[in-house]
Amino acid sequence: MLNIPALEKLVHELSRLPGIGPKTAQRLAYYILRAKGDYSDRLVDALTRVKAEVHTCPRCFNYTDADLCKFCTDPHRIDNLLCVVEEPADISRIEASGAFRGRYHVLQGSLSPLEGVGPQDLRIKELMERIDAGLRGEGTSIKEVILALDADLEGDTTVLYLTKQMQGKAVTLTRIAHGVPIGGDIDFIDDRTMGRALENRVEL
Repeated sequence: MLNIPALEKLVHELSRLPGIGPKTAQRLAYYILRAKGDYSDRLVDALTRVKAEVHTCPRCFNYTDADLCKFCTDPHRIDNLLCVVEEPADISRIEASGAFRGRYHVLQGSLSPLEGVGPQDLRIKELMERIDAGLRGEGTSIKEVILALDADLEGDTTVLYLTKQMQGKAVTLTRIAHGVPIGGDIDFIDDRTMGRALENRVEL
């Protein structure tokens, strides 16, 4: 790369984005430089606005630009059904299925001891406070908590931790099923996915 500090700084910052390597960051930086019109100004404006206007919902920790997010204020959703997800983006995927009409709670990540991410780094304390408040009659009484977490080591670790935290509470705890996807060919399913599919089998 040319010895241009401003350009190198841009490439460095772009490369810090998830899924963006050095080469992709360099291509994006060059695209921004050669873009016609006021694209770079509009990009700066968009970044400034999202930083100034968007924040986490104080109740569920989804992103919002209002006092509470639209899922917390929607009067037509089921109050006693709570779906726990890792990231705000997970809510969009669940909503796209059209199969869930309850409330949400975003952990803002998952437990990862190897990376130094512990319970204190997530919104686990707030989750337990929501559940306990309902049990005490001081808030919405939650009957079922659905753990919609990734089927990886971090997701499994988080599920195990939350299961232990909720032991003894009058709340049904479930986890979304994992296994063979619709339209999937068994010949191409890995061993771990097949194991989960057998564990989560249903009676016909």
